[in-house]
Amino acid sequence: MRRTRLAGALTAVIALALTATGCGGGDTPAAPSAAGAAAAPDRVEPLPSPASPRLPVTVASADGRRVTVDSAERIVPLSGSLSEIVFTLGLGDRVVARDVTATFEQAADLPVVTRAHDVSAESVLSLRPTLVLAESTTGPAEAVAQIRDAGVPLVVVPAAKDLDDVGTRIDDVAAALGVPASGTALRERTAERLAAVREKIPAHADRPRVAFLYVRGSAAVYLLGGAESGASSLLEAAGAVDAGKESGLEKDFTPITSEALAAAAPDAILVMSKGLESVGGVDGLVKIPGVAETPAGAARRVVSVDDGVLLNYGPRTDRVLASLVDQLYGEGK
Repeated sequence: MRRTRLAGALTAVIALALTATGCGGGDTPAAPSAAGAAAAPDRVEPLPSPASPRLPVTVASADGRRVTVDSAERIVPLSGSLSEIVFTLGLGDRVVARDVTATFEQAADLPVVTRAHDVSAESVLSLRPTLVLAESTTGPAEAVAQIRDAGVPLVVVPAAKDLDDVGTRIDDVAAALGVPASGTALRERTAERLAAVREKIPAHADRPRVAFLYVRGSAAVYLLGGAESGASSLLEAAGAVDAGKESGLEKDFTPITSEALAAAAPDAILVMSKGLESVGGVDGLVKIPGVAETPAGAARRVVSVDDGVLLNYGPRTDRVLASLVDQLYGEGK
């Protein structure tokens, strides 16, 4: 996980926690699920007939600039989500580096150009990129400016916050790469798969209250997600209630307290797989003050999804949603 997956919302203490735990986006499997992201191989699925870029193109960047892209021969996407989109569009063979959160199999051998979760401008520039893709939360700002000042075309894509952003992000990246038709095909494929997952939600099921907890045991970071955590859209699409948001937490995260958990009263708890591992699994999670007293803690009802895809809002989000639906409504739930 990193800043972008939480929509730029986590504070400096989270960044320190991520560095301390070496979390980069989820190479630890979540609990087995017949349909979920954790059950499938950690790979992206490229389009069957990818197009070749038609360049040059001039596109709008989210930082207010107009950027002309002349070549997509050497691409550096600065987030795991952007990397997923590039690879799924069928242009992964042109990617020359990755962000620490791009942990899927096809990108695993690429050099990493981030230190902890900050971009290293020197590392990026040493790879002679012809196009850099960043998110509006990519930083530090000095590194982004250094890359741009070196004359490298740098396109900024708005950070994702909910399911409605998925198609827009795909279109933005495809436009910058000169493959708009592939973008349309991928956007439509993704929308169809998300719709198919939603159809699997039991029509008469009670809406479970689900609290999203961000935990990193080795760094003693325990947070409860609110309206701006980035998880609300996924939970609501899965037919659930975001318990933190519903209890009145308007910001991104708040420290876990017994009072906050009592107000949220979740029926289930959503965590990232590495976070669950860091506290010693479900046994350790219920030892966090207040967790055992919730309906979810008492029932030990915990839903885990791989760090590298949970909040990416990209071409694999249908797998994330499928995992949530399966774990929330599967047999015996």
